Formats: sequence, C-alpha cells, structure tokens
Amino acid sequence: MRHESLMLDLGTRAPDFELPDTSGRIYTLGDFSIAPGLLVAFLCNHCPFVQHLLDGFVAFAAEYGARGLATVAISSNDVDAFPEDGPEEMARLAESRRFTFPYLFDESQSAAKAFGAVCTPDFFLFDANRQLTYRGQFDRSRPQTVHTQGNAIPVSGSDMRAAADAVLAGLPAPLEQFPSIGCNIKWKPGNEPEWG
Repeated sequence: MRHESLMLDLGTRAPDFELPDTSGRIYTLGDFSIAPGLLVAFLCNHCPFVQHLLDGFVAFAAEYGARGLATVAISSNDVDAFPEDGPEEMARLAESRRFTFPYLFDESQSAAKAFGAVCTPDFFLFDANRQLTYRGQFDRSRPQTVHTQGNAIPVSGSDMRAAADAVLAGLPAPLEQFPSIGCNIKWKPGNEPEWG
C-alpha cells in the first residue's frame, strides 16, 4: 500500500538521535555539525520504492557529499516482522551498493517518530542551522507495475537536487514540494504513532 510523507513544517529543527550503524558505531546529530546541509533519509532493504531509486540515491549522496552535503540513512522497520531489514542485511546492502554514508538502525523506532517519518523512502533536508528546508520526493519516478509499463520516468533525483543545490548555496529550497511516496514504516505492535 502506498503512503505519503507527512510534509512536516518547513523550519522545523532537526531532532537529535543516537543510533548505531551496521558496525555498531554510534552516530548523533552532532556528528554532522560542520556540514552546510544534512539529508536524513528513512530507507529499508525490502521496500520496492527504495529499491527502485537506491542506485540513484547512492550516486546522489556521493556526488553531493563531495560538495559538503552530509547524508545519513536510517532504517526503522520492525525486524521481527521483516528480518530482511535487520542490521546484518543492512550491512550487506551498504557494502554491495557502496554506501558513502552511515546506514543507521533505529531499533526503538524513536528516530522515525521524532522526525515524523511515515514511509520508505522519506527524506528530510536540513540547512546549515539544521532547520528543515525540504521534505518530499526524490523525484517523480516510481516503480513500474503492470498498469504503468511503458510510462517509466527515469530516476534523476531532480527534486532533491534542486533543494540540495539551494541549501548548499545558502538559498531557500523551492517552495513547491511534493510528498515522498513509498511503503509505510513497519511499526512494532503497540508502537504505532498517531499517524501510523
């Protein structure tokens, strides 16, 4: 089932987090303090929406990382129900796709709640002051289904690129922003937020 991001209010401060990567190293918001911008991406291994854009996203993160943009990915899914989204599989994915950014495991799902994450992928781009300047889709591309064959839009990252270019130039991101669409975050039983 397709879900849309909440479109959190622009200007919202980035919440802090304390999460391990796939090797156990703990990262916090402060670890990215010198970067002129920070992109937080809620991903997971199994979601077809994530799989569809993953190579484009990894390329984007490497290209914009060279320009100073910090990127961090977070997986918050319930791994009891979806073991393919657990830390061992996350490590395999990060290595096979050559992630240049940390891939963090949100076992308690507290980071997903703090950010107001709804779906995978869900993107939050913060400026140098860690105020939210963009939240929404990577681009208009979506996985193909039997109903959309022949209408494929290539993965370009055009929406995210426009927003990141603005942040790195110290300018406001485009005002017209469209929600990200993907699979819902798989909440642990009894842990669902009010929007879950």
